[in-house]
Amino acid sequence: MNTVARLNDSLARKWALVAVRFLPFADVATKELPLGRLLRLSLFQVSVGMALALLNGTLNRVMIVELNVPAWLVSTMVGLPLVFAPFRALVGFRSDNHRSALGWKRVPYIWMGTLLQFGGLAIMPFALIVLSGDTNGPVLYGQIGAALAFLLVGAGLHTTQTAGLALATDLATPENRPRVVALFYVMLLLGTMISALGFGALLQDFKQIKLIQVVQGAALITMVLNLIALWKQEARNPQPGGRPAGEKRPSFRESWNTFIGGGRSARLLVAVGLGSAGFSMQDVLLEPYGGEVMHMAVSSTTTLTAIIAFGALAAFVLAARWFHHGGDAHRLAAIGAMLGIVAFAGVIFAEPLGSKVVFQLGTAMIGFGGGLFSVATLIAAMQVDAGVKNGLALGAWGAVQASAAGLAIAMGGALRDGVSFMAMHGTLGPAVSGPTIGYSFVYYLEIVLLFGTLMAIGPLVRKPRGERGQRAHRPSSGKFGLADFPG
Repeated sequence: MNTVARLNDSLARKWALVAVRFLPFADVATKELPLGRLLRLSLFQVSVGMALALLNGTLNRVMIVELNVPAWLVSTMVGLPLVFAPFRALVGFRSDNHRSALGWKRVPYIWMGTLLQFGGLAIMPFALIVLSGDTNGPVLYGQIGAALAFLLVGAGLHTTQTAGLALATDLATPENRPRVVALFYVMLLLGTMISALGFGALLQDFKQIKLIQVVQGAALITMVLNLIALWKQEARNPQPGGRPAGEKRPSFRESWNTFIGGGRSARLLVAVGLGSAGFSMQDVLLEPYGGEVMHMAVSSTTTLTAIIAFGALAAFVLAARWFHHGGDAHRLAAIGAMLGIVAFAGVIFAEPLGSKVVFQLGTAMIGFGGGLFSVATLIAAMQVDAGVKNGLALGAWGAVQASAAGLAIAMGGALRDGVSFMAMHGTLGPAVSGPTIGYSFVYYLEIVLLFGTLMAIGPLVRKPRGERGQRAHRPSSGKFGLADFPG
């Protein structure tokens, strides 16, 4: 019996090690921050992913095809949430230094973002119906209502995500933050993918009343998920006004100057802007390029988004190894930018080679390189030691990343149309013509932007003088699993 008991104990210990090694995020939890609490907090990312899927995917298609809204107006509406993106740094700063009568810093901002999302989603379907002209009301009212709805949802998701990520980094230990934030971004990806599939299934037999029900259902689910996520997460500060007695509240200008001081943070933000623009300018062009230039079927071009997503997930795995062994975040970001250059070169040369395989490999590498770059720059922002709190650093990263990506997407479409128009009318000469010119111009411009990213981030790979000679932190455990995904 003793032998059997010892064998059972040995098998149980080995099975526990297997579970920690392979189950997603099984070892991301700590005694102070258990896995159940982490998963519950990450639900706000699911609501953000649902809003992104609704705005950028479902409503985009429904407005143009079923509601007959002009495409230029749809693109303007979809771009409205980016108006609030530059204010993420201010939101992060305010959540760092908020004076709450109940003693909370982050919770009021997450709740306010939730209310903004709910309000925008609640009025959006009615505004869209008026906008379609299928009522007796003036279309202008629908345009104003839809613009307000998109703007409210954008302001809400940016506020919720900035304050929520800051709360997550507050709760996690410095050593565990990359994996904790990784869990949140995987939940964002899952929320986006599952919501997109769900919306598509529910609206397969399209009716306007069903659209109202789906969007209002999304509003209700957003409220429920964020309430569950916030429940008993942030400890209350017993001090009056939620701040220690006698502590001076810094101004945003002072905190920003402190954050930017020394030049490293500013250089990092420049690299984030250039790299985000370099990877995002093709977002609305890859599928049309696959159909118009590579002559791929609709079923084949729709898989390109999934290919990019899988490339990003593969980047998480490699980055996990990198950070597990003490790798530098800036160096990994530079590697991501270099892979992006190779990826866009592959997409360009896929047309003269007539190879759909090269095109798909280039697409996968765009997701892989972009994933590495985003992961690494976010970790670098979290590790900024400039005398400021988490909210300002994460807000600044999010503001630059979202603003640069949004502007690049808009510019990509405009540049493609403009260059193609000139090529078709012979303005660029007889040697430069055909449907590929507009696309190729954008891809070459993205390569230039990524070279600029390398120039901006190169000096950051070298550590500051006071840190040279220090060894990178290496975790004591030799384990590695999906829980090691970085943020």
